[in-house]
Amino acid sequence: MRISQILLVGLLAVSGVLAGEAKSMAVDGPEGFAWTSPVPEDCPFPKSPGLTGVFFTGRHSDYRCGDTFYPCWAGDGNLYSPWTDGKTDGVGCGSGGGARARTGHAVMIGDDPLTLEIHNTSPPKPGSALPYQGRYPAGSLVHNGIWYYGTYCLGPDGKYSHGGFDWNWPNLGPMPGFQISRDYGKTWEPSPLTPEKPLFPEPRKFLGPVKMGAPHFVDFGKNMEHSPDGKAYLLGMGAEENDPKPRPCIKPGKPGEVFQMAEGCTGDFAHANLSWISADQVYLARVKPAPETINDLKAWEFFAGNDAAGKPIWTNDFDKIKPLIQWNNHMGCVTATYVPGLKKYLMCVTDGWPTVAKMTSYILEADAITGPWRMVSYMKDFGEQGYFLNFPSKFISPDGRTLWLCYSANFSPGWNGVKLDLNPPGGRYGLCLHEVKLLTPEERPPNANKPDAGDGK
Repeated sequence: MRISQILLVGLLAVSGVLAGEAKSMAVDGPEGFAWTSPVPEDCPFPKSPGLTGVFFTGRHSDYRCGDTFYPCWAGDGNLYSPWTDGKTDGVGCGSGGGARARTGHAVMIGDDPLTLEIHNTSPPKPGSALPYQGRYPAGSLVHNGIWYYGTYCLGPDGKYSHGGFDWNWPNLGPMPGFQISRDYGKTWEPSPLTPEKPLFPEPRKFLGPVKMGAPHFVDFGKNMEHSPDGKAYLLGMGAEENDPKPRPCIKPGKPGEVFQMAEGCTGDFAHANLSWISADQVYLARVKPAPETINDLKAWEFFAGNDAAGKPIWTNDFDKIKPLIQWNNHMGCVTATYVPGLKKYLMCVTDGWPTVAKMTSYILEADAITGPWRMVSYMKDFGEQGYFLNFPSKFISPDGRTLWLCYSANFSPGWNGVKLDLNPPGGRYGLCLHEVKLLTPEERPPNANKPDAGDGK
């Protein structure tokens, strides 16, 4: 989630992106470690009784691609993903610049996450962000051979200075619907919607808060085979119009500090209360995917809480939408994947406030998409600036215990004097795939408290 002027990630192979030297380590060898960070006392999610942590085996990819990868497992066996802000398959793409914004799209061919071939399906698509300045990839779904590709808007700019502090896209904007491809990304039909006439009726005012922000489809496996009802489910991040406890006002920090609290600031700037990577709540919507329904607000249903018996309420009235989960000032980008071997959902949430420093992610689990959700692992300073976390369903073991975590890291080293290291080792600004194992209460692998990685310090 960067401005296009930032140095683009290099290309490994002009004819397609291939893995470099595969870094395969023993699962419990010296390179592996469990991520352990204390959970804040105000966390609203109880600890999971069956899944108690995440162990990084040390096996990871070495691709040279752009970032913003959210792979979707299509019926033809390939993964299809959006991407932007970098170079993939010899082509550059950036999603800032207002009217010049573009988004990329790629196919990921292969069954081994360490040796995938990654190719563009066609040149990046232009799509004006105006009156916003950024228009980035969002919900991406390939179902029955049709690719639905969503975008969302950002403002006021990719590098925005306020109070002497440089922010990255501090205001999250609306979603201008879905572009559609009927040939796996070779050609595209533009969305009939625009940033000024988005799919969901929000925000109330320009640069105001939204609820279905930066939405992502729940990953139900190959061709959505594990959807409970044949519908596609979409998770969004958001904040309330009148937040009772917004993010604090800040200014540049003293030497050795990223920022410090500011007194007496005005209300003319939201201080990234709802930005590209920071939020307060997660919201949920669903639709029966089809070219005729995907951009039709009337076809969508919204989670509106639970009834007296605890059953989820669904409504076609967007004004009645309610948070699926909330943790004020601790939420942000959200994705979820169904894990058949566990018969559970895993949700990844990243709180990246104040948008250009170290970021904290956590993993939740639930038996149903509507919850209740429980904490698996709280990962302070993951990345150390890790974002866009997701678990591609194609790379989950039959028992559900071994997965590959997809993310990007460290796009803004040096902003506001921040020093960033890559943790876990092998991360990069671009496409990252790391093998992980889910831990159970009786397991405590070697290096569980490895001092130089994974303890959040």
